[in-house]
Amino acid sequence: MGIAVKTIKVLVVDDSALVREILAQGLAMDPEIEVVGVASNPYVARDKIVRLRPDVLTLDVEMPKMDGVEFLKRLMPQYPLPVVMVSALAKKGAKITLEALAAGAVDFVTKPSTDIARGLNAMLGELRQKIKIAATANVQAWKEKRPSALPGRFLKVALAESTDKVIAIGASTGGTEAIRRIIRAFPASTPGIVIVQHMPPGFTKHFAQGLNEICEMEVLEARTNDRVMPGRVLIAPGGKHMTVRRSGGMYLVTCEEGANVNGHCPSVDVLFNSVARHVGSNAVGVILTGMGHDGAAGMLAMRQAGAKTLAQDEHSSVVFGMPKVAFEKGGAEALFPLSAIPNAIALALHGRCR
Repeated sequence: MGIAVKTIKVLVVDDSALVREILAQGLAMDPEIEVVGVASNPYVARDKIVRLRPDVLTLDVEMPKMDGVEFLKRLMPQYPLPVVMVSALAKKGAKITLEALAAGAVDFVTKPSTDIARGLNAMLGELRQKIKIAATANVQAWKEKRPSALPGRFLKVALAESTDKVIAIGASTGGTEAIRRIIRAFPASTPGIVIVQHMPPGFTKHFAQGLNEICEMEVLEARTNDRVMPGRVLIAPGGKHMTVRRSGGMYLVTCEEGANVNGHCPSVDVLFNSVARHVGSNAVGVILTGMGHDGAAGMLAMRQAGAKTLAQDEHSSVVFGMPKVAFEKGGAEALFPLSAIPNAIALALHGRCR
């Protein structure tokens, strides 16, 4: 007799009976996934979560009675559970999806809007993959407190003295909330920041706008020839690689379509390699929570070029994949809890990583 493989138990929550059936059948195609139940709304879902004890929840973003975000806000403090959101690509859907990530969702997939047949297969494949990643996620990590106001004075002084520097950040699963917590801690005097967060087209613009509303720094979805400058954060647009180049005394970015690198576009490695070449020892590299190894090789190149480098630790990461590989391969000099990363960046700008 063969050894039984432990399956990932999934509960599908969607107000559409057709969508519930499509998702259940699509997920059941993978022998590692077992759909233990479906629910038409959060109230039914709540009872089934208690009874069926699923490992992962798929949750529709927009539902009557109670939307996915409100449900997450109630669920996570009482019953932390890895959740993958299923979102429409519409403007409203993107905004709500980002709110869901802030409320504790691990990741999301988007429903196809054109070429439904082909798009559906691609979406189901992506959902199966993200459910497997979510099953390994640390769902306690999202509740970690925001950095306190204690280091504020130190940050303002340290960062104001480093205006010729560039901070490069890469993140994937769980990264939107980690980035939010870090950028919120920075004063307007902070050196220019460039960020790759693995995210599809249509979402990075809303992510940047949401950050811009709550941060002292200006946050923009990057466009080619945007300047990397103090007080500004540039986020790579979904579906385009972002690179940094030097032009006279300035740093500028280029954003262009390209093949996936390490499975992603934008790719952290593409950004970090450009920073290693063109910014060198004037850079600080940071890798945050995420699945896989994107950014590890680029961070090593940055460190070899004289940059200071650091990564998020396992305890505070939703998925300790990208930071782990970056540290093990020698790219990241040290690991830090999320709450300590703003101060660690400030120290790194002055040549110290501890």
